[in-house]
Amino acid sequence: MPVIKVNNATVHIQELNKGAKETVLLIHGMFSNLSVYYFNIAPILAQNFHVVMYDMKSHGMSAKSKDGYDLNTMTDDLLALMEALELKSVYLAGYSYGGLVALKMAMRYPGRVKKLAVIEAPDPSDNETLGIIDIYSKEFLVDYINNFTDTTKMRMGKRQLDKNHRMYEYLFNETSIKSDMHNERAFFKDATISNISHDTLLLYGKDSNCIDSGKKLYDTIIRSKLVFVKGDHNVPIQQPEEIANRLKDFFEGWHIKFKQINSRLWQGLRS
Repeated sequence: MPVIKVNNATVHIQELNKGAKETVLLIHGMFSNLSVYYFNIAPILAQNFHVVMYDMKSHGMSAKSKDGYDLNTMTDDLLALMEALELKSVYLAGYSYGGLVALKMAMRYPGRVKKLAVIEAPDPSDNETLGIIDIYSKEFLVDYINNFTDTTKMRMGKRQLDKNHRMYEYLFNETSIKSDMHNERAFFKDATISNISHDTLLLYGKDSNCIDSGKKLYDTIIRSKLVFVKGDHNVPIQQPEEIANRLKDFFEGWHIKFKQINSRLWQGLRS
């Protein structure tokens, strides 16, 4: 279990393909953990990139914290993690509330982000979408248990289930997470969002309650592309391969594709 110290707190991280030249950093959503990427999405990205995932505070195997779930603090945490891992700039992707963290990172520290991918980021002013996130977040744990315990060739016992449920209860009932999210209600009205100049990929489920949020971001971020994927707010779980390949193609960019095509042409001419 790789755990590092960041700002005097323990942070659980996972890395794949550490020798790659470029890094993709993945941020999970509130009330989930890095496993949303680890089993299906990260391995595909790791074919070409160094992939970094981490459990946010009070999530997964990272240290608990009573407060500090506002976007400024969350991006300060992310910056400190990048410093600890000596990552100067990364391709950044965030899911759900992690998508808001990714957006805030691009706004506050634009030089640390090469390209930006936002998956199902909600509008914090929309009570309905925030309520949906609560529901999906609780369902995430059940989905994780049903789908991934066999994959890892181990079954989650009652003790581990109880531990995970206690984590969720702690987040819902003993931290400032809900009030901090509530205090971000004006986030989509922040004029700084329109200053994001990064190439930005917006991925949303066709049946998601957050579609209007994606459309708002598309209208605000000049260099953005909005793509709809079959599924709802849980698209990284429902369509992991498609999400992974869309991220991979986006982060690679046209110049990589050109090099690959050019290489195949030269090989054909030499054969």
